[in-house]
Amino acid sequence: MFIPLERSFFEPSAKVVAPLLLGHWLVRQTPAGPCVGVIVETEAYLDGDPACHAYGGETARNRAMWGAPGRAYVYLIYGFHYCFNTVCCPSGKAEAVLVRAVEPHLGLELMRANRPVSEDVHLTSGPGKLCAAMNIDRSLDGADLCDAASPVFVAENPCREQFLKKRGPMMTTPRIGLSRAADLPLRFFLRESPFVSRKAPVETRAGRGRRKPAAKP
Repeated sequence: MFIPLERSFFEPSAKVVAPLLLGHWLVRQTPAGPCVGVIVETEAYLDGDPACHAYGGETARNRAMWGAPGRAYVYLIYGFHYCFNTVCCPSGKAEAVLVRAVEPHLGLELMRANRPVSEDVHLTSGPGKLCAAMNIDRSLDGADLCDAASPVFVAENPCREQFLKKRGPMMTTPRIGLSRAADLPLRFFLRESPFVSRKAPVETRAGRGRRKPAAKP
């Protein structure tokens, strides 16, 4: 049984919530059965952040970001790929956490059917990939992530600490693929998970402030 995280979990800034999401369950309930993965990579998008979709104000596309915390914000990029986010902060302050990768746990056959790949490691190792595999699209924009009856929600992992030790350490790097605010250290991931979308050449161990030297060319 999967128990959703409390809404209070999502009330702080996305910068706080993003690393805390690592190790918890992303649960997608479909008519064919559940698809469940452990969150292993996230990015935070903040109030006043030029890379945040809400930076220019409220629009039809980003409206969910301005609402209550603990809701889904799902958007389409490049006219083809969907991205799943958790809305943070009280209503009126638009911040969100992009879930970049999950490690499949349940519903593997459904994920394979939704997104046929040669190796399972490529199923959910990226924001567009996980949405395709878990059948997440704009119809889920605004879904309540704190309700067990919702088609998509985030659930507490009672074994989170063990998972973090197994897949850690937790790392921090700048976000990926941005042209604005590209240097902010707002990407968080578990270094030993094979499902992380991309290992950066320079990494900062979360909470330690120590850097791994860049790989030589």
